[in-house]
Amino acid sequence: MGVITCYILLRTFHFRSALMAGRNNWVLWSTKIVGRMLMSMPFSLKSNGIENLPKKSAFILLPKHQRWVDIPLLSLATPRPLYYIAKHELFRNPLTNWFIRSLGGIPLNRKRPLESRGSLKAMVDFLKKGEGIVIFPEGTYFKNVMGPGHTGIVRHIISRLTLPFIPVGINYSGKGLRTLVRINFGKPIYAHSEISANIFLDDIIKEIAQLSGLN
Repeated sequence: MGVITCYILLRTFHFRSALMAGRNNWVLWSTKIVGRMLMSMPFSLKSNGIENLPKKSAFILLPKHQRWVDIPLLSLATPRPLYYIAKHELFRNPLTNWFIRSLGGIPLNRKRPLESRGSLKAMVDFLKKGEGIVIFPEGTYFKNVMGPGHTGIVRHIISRLTLPFIPVGINYSGKGLRTLVRINFGKPIYAHSEISANIFLDDIIKEIAQLSGLN
């Protein structure tokens, strides 16, 4: 039991150290330049509500999750660099692990609580430093319909910090060579102690649906 415990603690320390290293700005901005060129061919990107994003302080973005390309398109639409909560399976390969972490990826492993604890600790630390974090509240893709919200991470944040949660609508439309993508940033929403995390997230889910044109 002692050997297993030490192994888990060492893995947790390794995860936390890697996480706290943060983004690699050279990799991030190089990828954004290439990504903007590649994404401009199949997509026409339109952003609204950029003024709702804090310019220097911490915030949480809660976007609609339609497709895998939501992530690079959201990065291109947001002026500030971001961190992203992502499923831990994406980090298994050493190369993709390094690349996704360099872009701001934070792995979340629901099956190994100790490793998830390290990721959540890193996320809170980044927020305390004034960073922006992206959390897809549905947890996976739900095309053209709102999926149920997962309150776990939201509850974790509002129990520790007071900061703005910004709903984000994502809508794909049009036919032909290019798809029109509208990314709509809603007004900041703050949690209140008298409202439960479930009710708080339900209200945000409704805002996301409206911003995505799903009502």
